[in-house]
Formats: sequence, C-alpha cells, structure tokens
Amino acid sequence: MDHHRQLMSWALAMTEHLIPYLSTSVDSLLLEALEIGKQWGEGSVGTGEAMGMSRSVHKHAQSVADPAYKLFCRAVGQAVATAHMADHSMGPVYYGRKLVTLLGMDADKELAWQLATLHELCPSLADGVVEALSEKGII
Repeated sequence: MDHHRQLMSWALAMTEHLIPYLSTSVDSLLLEALEIGKQWGEGSVGTGEAMGMSRSVHKHAQSVADPAYKLFCRAVGQAVATAHMADHSMGPVYYGRKLVTLLGMDADKELAWQLATLHELCPSLADGVVEALSEKGII
C-alpha cells in the first residue's frame, strides 16, 4: 500500500503542477477532488469515496468547453482514480503533456519535470513506471 500511496502523491503533484498553466481558476469540485486524493494518500478516506469523486470529475469534464481545462479535468480524474488502481497515476502524464502541447508549451520539458518528480517521490518505483509508460505508448 505504501507504493500505491506514493503513486497517488506523484499523480497529484503532476496535476497540481498544471494549475498555473490554466487561464481560469480551478472550480471547487476539482479542488475537492484533489483534497480527497490527498486524504486517501493519508489513509483518512476510502477508495470508494475517491472513486466517486473521480467519476464526478470525469462527468463534469464532459460539460467543459475550454479544451485546456477539459484536459486538466481529465488529469484530476485520473489522479484521484489512482486510489482504485495504481496505473491511473499515469493519466496525468498523458493529459498533462496534451495540455502543455495544446498551449504551445514544451511537452518534453513537462515530461522531464514529471519524471524527475517521479524519481523524487517514488524512487523505488521509477524504473518500472517509466517502463509501463513506454509500453502503454504514453511516452
């Protein structure tokens, strides 16, 4: 479970790193979802609550018109879904890179930050996660 919680921390860090790139403020549903993810990582909320929040975020994303904000919503939903399955922690890599590319920013620089943060927060898992990201065609 420790590794799973480390991956949640990484997923949340990647998602929160995207906030300054947005042209709008983050709405309360997404902030609440990020908080639920943190609480799951601390062991104070259950997986069911985190998954319910993730589903709410993905449903909300369907109504979002701004393409960058929609990608951010997807990153949040995937990050919080890490409570259910560790592989969801890779979602913010995918959506984060799409978001920075959409904004005309450097996706390779974003990936470098994401991977450096992975090595910092999940050192014993980093090689396996990078391999999985590659196998899934995310990087």
